[in-house]
Amino acid sequence: MELRDLGFDAWFEEKKDGLAALDFSVARVTRVDRDRCVVRNELAEAQAEPTGKLLFSAESPADLPCVGDWVCVQYHNEGSLAIIHEVLPRRTFLRRKSAGHNAEYQMIAANIDFAFIMQSCDANFNIRRMERYLVATGEGHVAPLVLLSKSDLISQADLESGIAAIREAHIDARIIPFSNVTGAGLQEVQGALEKGKTYCLLGSSGVGKTTLLNHLIGREAYETTPVREKDGRGRHTTSRRELSILECGALLIDTPGMRELGMMAVGESIDESFSEIHHLASDCRFNDCTHTVEVGCAIISALQSGELSTERYESYMKLMRESRFHQMSYVERRKKDKQFGRMIKSVLKHVKKR
Repeated sequence: MELRDLGFDAWFEEKKDGLAALDFSVARVTRVDRDRCVVRNELAEAQAEPTGKLLFSAESPADLPCVGDWVCVQYHNEGSLAIIHEVLPRRTFLRRKSAGHNAEYQMIAANIDFAFIMQSCDANFNIRRMERYLVATGEGHVAPLVLLSKSDLISQADLESGIAAIREAHIDARIIPFSNVTGAGLQEVQGALEKGKTYCLLGSSGVGKTTLLNHLIGREAYETTPVREKDGRGRHTTSRRELSILECGALLIDTPGMRELGMMAVGESIDESFSEIHHLASDCRFNDCTHTVEVGCAIISALQSGELSTERYESYMKLMRESRFHQMSYVERRKKDKQFGRMIKSVLKHVKKR
């Protein structure tokens, strides 16, 4: 195996030359468990830890190594332990607002070529949630592909109706329906995989992400559990993000099911995902139109005429409000952190003078 088989190409080579010392090696992060990582190079995997300098210089947890990152390391103990000195710039990424009330970014994965946005053809099917994933992939410049699992649970007519609803929401990503039970569509999923490219599975618990991963690997490498009968929801079989190398040479990152996919500072990618609404906004009478009560709002006019659906409008407005609110909270928190940091430096400077 060579580094390019792990996704290392000329773009990362250029970034490495600008950062790494001559005695550093390059490896890819394949797993993260709190403050410890597993990295892989062309030879083998090794346990890895970031240096104290890297930990303390990080402005936020998003600056620390995450699955898919390329890092500069020094190996010790005959290659069984690696010390991470630097994280190479990320070409693409997937991130969300941290769960709960904290206005902070949480990295999902980095340097992904394609995201498999996965929903099942049962009660889990939710176009509004799909829109959120598409906004997240758009923000990180990751190409999306929609996988509809459990296609064996519905008729062909219902499947076609669901796909039509996705298209009506102006989602033009490729769609692949499949079944982990009957095997229908699995060959098409496998055909979408390319050697040396990195893919990431995104979706709620119980949609069959880990089962699909086992199919693609060709063995029961990861534990799966049945969904609850009362509501069809799954339990979190996958507890961490991990990169696997498939037999075809593609690289696939499995992720835990996410109950919450908060948006923060993603206005531009929202405009891309809701391109028809963004286009309408250019015809609004006022440049600072809130698209709520203004006379001459093109979006409200389209809503009233039926050109724009209520569901689509409400989804757009909700995401925009959420993004702006969390971004304001994030900027304010960063401002306070910087003020506190300057105060500490001032105190230490005063102490040294004494």
